[in-house]
Amino acid sequence: MIREAHVTLQSFTLGLGVLSYLLASCGGLGLLGVWLGHYLCAYCGVFYLAVNLLLLLVYRGGDWQIAVRGCFLGACCGGGILVSVLSPTSYHVFGWYVVVLTVFHFSEYLTTAIGNPKTLTLDSYLLNHSWAYGIAAVVSWGEFFIERWLLPDMKMIWYVSIIGIIICLWGEIIRKSAMLTAKTNFNHIVQVRRQDGHELVTWGTYQLFRHPSYVGWFWWSIGTQLILVNPLCTIAYTLASWSFFNERIHFEEMTLINFFGEKYLDYQKKVGTGLPFIKGFIPKIPQKQT
Repeated sequence: MIREAHVTLQSFTLGLGVLSYLLASCGGLGLLGVWLGHYLCAYCGVFYLAVNLLLLLVYRGGDWQIAVRGCFLGACCGGGILVSVLSPTSYHVFGWYVVVLTVFHFSEYLTTAIGNPKTLTLDSYLLNHSWAYGIAAVVSWGEFFIERWLLPDMKMIWYVSIIGIIICLWGEIIRKSAMLTAKTNFNHIVQVRRQDGHELVTWGTYQLFRHPSYVGWFWWSIGTQLILVNPLCTIAYTLASWSFFNERIHFEEMTLINFFGEKYLDYQKKVGTGLPFIKGFIPKIPQKQT
């Protein structure tokens, strides 16, 4: 693996070290650990600060930027596990959600580093994906906490959350397999100019769906709201994701037909987009006048 992959793996693992709180709380880290073990937030804060100081000493420049983000995601993932283990029962699903969310963003960067390192940037974490993405996330948190306050029992409908986790896992498998199958032909940004070496990928996951990365993300986004047992956001995410990918696929297929011509049109006829009620861009062929 390239250096960036090692850096993000190491920093993510360091961030996960907040789970050492479980050891501290049972007296496994000496007197200081015993004292901090009574204060979860204080322990996690001190630990996170200490790890970031370490990263500042070990890494420089671009590597430090990668490490800070990797550590943040690792710490949040560990925090999610702590919430799912130590918090009141009605908060457990939020901990599961945080784990799923942080693993998604971390794995986006790592998979890009493995499959297409030439396009790897800090944006590959997708932490700054868009304002709409950020607002949607905040709205889903708001729905969770409001409903948990008003109807705490609703957040303990475990089978809905478990279905959500399964859907998220399924979406992740599809998306990451697509990225690793396409390798250098995959890019987080729709390309409007054909790059040297750009091939039309029709094997692996692409034999099942024309746009497997979108299929994976579509189901993953819906699954996150099922984990939270958020009925309103489940509907909203489904509609918003469908609308976004419908427009995105339409535009992308225009460029793909421009890149590959008849070859892509033949592929269109054999393989569907993979998303419900989305056909993609079908060019109109003028009828011959008789």
